[in-house]
Amino acid sequence: MGFENRLTEGNVAKQLIRFSLPLLISNIVQALYSVADMLIVGWFSGTYAMSAVNIGGQVTMVVTNFVIGLAVGGTVLIAQYIGAKKHEEVDKTIGTIFSVMGILAVFFSVFMTFFSDVMLKALNTPIESYDMAKDYVLICMWGIVFVFGYNAISAILRGMGDTKRPLAFIGIACTINVVLDIIFVGPLDMKASGAAIATIIAQAVSMLLAVIYLKKSKFIFNFHHTSFRIHKDKLKLLLKVGIPSSAQNVIVGISFLVLTSMINDIGGVTASAAVGIVGKFNSFAILPAVAMSASVSAMAAQNIGAGLYNRASKTLITAIMISFTISIIIFTFVQIFPEAILLAFKAEPDVIDIGVSYLKSFSYDYLVVPFAFCFNGLLNGAGYSIISMISSTISSLVFRIPLVLLFARVLQTGVGGLGYAAPIATFFAMLIGGYFYLSGKWKNDKLKIKRS
Repeated sequence: MGFENRLTEGNVAKQLIRFSLPLLISNIVQALYSVADMLIVGWFSGTYAMSAVNIGGQVTMVVTNFVIGLAVGGTVLIAQYIGAKKHEEVDKTIGTIFSVMGILAVFFSVFMTFFSDVMLKALNTPIESYDMAKDYVLICMWGIVFVFGYNAISAILRGMGDTKRPLAFIGIACTINVVLDIIFVGPLDMKASGAAIATIIAQAVSMLLAVIYLKKSKFIFNFHHTSFRIHKDKLKLLLKVGIPSSAQNVIVGISFLVLTSMINDIGGVTASAAVGIVGKFNSFAILPAVAMSASVSAMAAQNIGAGLYNRASKTLITAIMISFTISIIIFTFVQIFPEAILLAFKAEPDVIDIGVSYLKSFSYDYLVVPFAFCFNGLLNGAGYSIISMISSTISSLVFRIPLVLLFARVLQTGVGGLGYAAPIATFFAMLIGGYFYLSGKWKNDKLKIKRS
């Protein structure tokens, strides 16, 4: 299998860096989608359009995060089969993943067509940005099948130990996205709608090129229509890992939607734009931890599938050390140069004032996420995504949302104070994940995959 990279052999640190670096670059490039939208819209269309892209992007991200969570199940399942040398099961798993993703894409396209208004009103979307935000959401949802397809392909390849090809696919897509953003939002003056159309076209090209390449490269899955089948045993295992991970992502996303709603209510369109810029920067700042978490999931899954628990544990510790070191550097930069970050988006003075205070408080999250994310990566790789879900649920519903309400309604700290809710909530998620890791319970065979 030319696409397979065994992560159960060689130096752990070298394997982790070799595997995670293309993944990190892919995540950075993928984050450029949303940042390019915000940056170009900010330069050409102003504060109202920036607010629309921020709010519309958060709504679509909840849906995208659901499927990304399900894709984690695919990565873990395939990786454990690779580790156990069960290649005959990989093809059935891939067919099941693609089939499930296709059904979900149709469902969400229809669902969001009818319920986008409900979500935007619940977020207290400023009237000045409402129509643009709705257009952004609808366009993204009508093209969501391409987003789902790309994430499915990436998850499958990661499970097989390949992070280089997804990087190539997303690199092409990002280039197309930026070029179309400039054309649609600039000369054509399509504002938020132009940004959404550019993103969907870019994702479509990325997915289609990936399928064509894989077919010509004699990939293990042949993409014939008869191969798109749901195998019940694989679906059961996929859902066992994927559903808790999806629920985790959705719960976290909803908690940030509550934060967005509160900010829109307190500060209106100016605060919305400021927090939107911080959100885009944050999507970059946490990428080292995100990449390490995903790498731990794939590497740990292969090693657990092969029965190499000490190697899986060493992978976790190495990942935490690397991502924490990078996060300290990012945190220090934010504390010293917060204005420079907002000025890069051509933010107006009142937007900068709110954004600086919010960014400085929120950035303490960067010191905690490497631990919380990497613990979750190991738990997902071991098939215990239910623990990750419980951790995120407690973090979001017991801490983040109540803290936002406390700071906003009772203490009246202003937008800047709301940023502290994120690091406090993540800290408790870190404690839960750390306890489960130290207990050693993750070594119990959750998926019961027999080794060859």
